[in-house]
Amino acid sequence: MSVIYDRVALIGLGLIASSMFWAMKRGGLAGEVTGYARSAETRDTARRIGLCDRVCDSAADAVEGADLVILCVPVGVMGAIAAEIAGGLKPGATVTDVGSVKRDVIENVAPHLPDTVHFIPGHPLAGTEHSGPESGFAELFDNRWCLLVPVPGSDPMAVARLRALWEGLGSNVEEMEADHHDLVLAVTSHAPHLIAYTMVGVADDLRRVTDSEVIQYSAAGFRDFTRIAASDPTMWRDVFLTNKDATLEILGRFTEELFALQRAIRTGDGDHLHDYFTRTRAIRRGIIEAGQDTDAPDFGRAKKPS
Repeated sequence: MSVIYDRVALIGLGLIASSMFWAMKRGGLAGEVTGYARSAETRDTARRIGLCDRVCDSAADAVEGADLVILCVPVGVMGAIAAEIAGGLKPGATVTDVGSVKRDVIENVAPHLPDTVHFIPGHPLAGTEHSGPESGFAELFDNRWCLLVPVPGSDPMAVARLRALWEGLGSNVEEMEADHHDLVLAVTSHAPHLIAYTMVGVADDLRRVTDSEVIQYSAAGFRDFTRIAASDPTMWRDVFLTNKDATLEILGRFTEELFALQRAIRTGDGDHLHDYFTRTRAIRRGIIEAGQDTDAPDFGRAKKPS
């Protein structure tokens, strides 16, 4: 691999940013990587573990001279960060992000950016339930998808360059329109997270099942919900508030399906249940065949490299 960007600025230093840094170093994709986090504690941690070549004490310092600026902050503050850094962006630089929602990010970031920079929103479909600067690892993006959402008028060369970076990080890359992205993610990520949070909340409320029983017998399926529901609360609060329409549409459909299954259980309609479960089982097989998970136990997820 050769250097794709001479200087990259990471704004926000959590799981995604730290994994990007280690993956960029693994592949020799960036000359210098600067970083900034709003919390002084996070900046101190980043310096201690060698995260970024240079950790800056302001976002403006971090983006100075950067060829690529990556916004790795919750989607609810993307607009404020864009306004903060706009005046210091290098002409010709590319600004991208890693947020789970795209229409809202475009509407809140684009107006602040000068015409002299390229804005190419993005979203790596990768993560764990862990957060913070120490949670990142270079392999996070390997064989995962990254969706790029170019805005109207995006420069094809700038898009191709950003695509090359993500491919160098290990990702498969696809381009997608913003509203379609938000609907797809409502199905594949946002609604499942909300359902997981709800299921864990129900178990907490159901006092006839003791806490020790919930923990002890969680391998029966509940454990899968708790892994998802352990995700960063600030990020997920912002996701639901900024992808409201698509998430509500999918949750409405989920509610209809749930009522149909309730009716089948109540009326003893085993055929309906068997047919439904057979159809959903096939989707799981498709995910495994696509290489997006394995059929090994424990989610097939390897332990984070130490």
